Amino acid sequence: MLCVVFGAVLALGQAVAVRHRAAGGADLAALAAADHWFEGGPGACARAERVARAQGARLVRCTIVGETSDVTAASGHGVFAAEVRARAGPAGPLPTVPAPAGSPG
Repeated sequence: MLCVVFGAVLALGQAVAVRHRAAGGADLAALAAADHWFEGGPGACARAERVARAQGARLVRCTIVGETSDVTAASGHGVFAAEVRARAGPAGPLPTVPAPAGSPG
C-alpha cells in the first residue's frame, strides 16, 4: 500500500514539474517575442522558439499582433504532457485618478 501512495506522489510531482516547465517556457517565449515585435512575426516567433527550447519546452503556436505576442508552449510527453498559453505586450494606458481635494496638481 505504501508503495502505491509513494508512486502516486511521485507521479503528481512529475506532472506539476512538467506544467511549471511549460508555463515558464511560454511566459519567457511570449516576453521574448513581444520584445522583438519590430522584427515581424517570423523573426519574433523564431526568437520565442529559441527561448522556449532553452527552457525545456516546445513552441506550439506563436502569433504577433502589433506589439502583443500570443504564445503556446508544451512540455512533457504522454500522460505527463502540459500545454500552456501566454500573452505579452505593452501595458494599457494608466487610469487617471483625480487628485484629492485640496492637493496641488
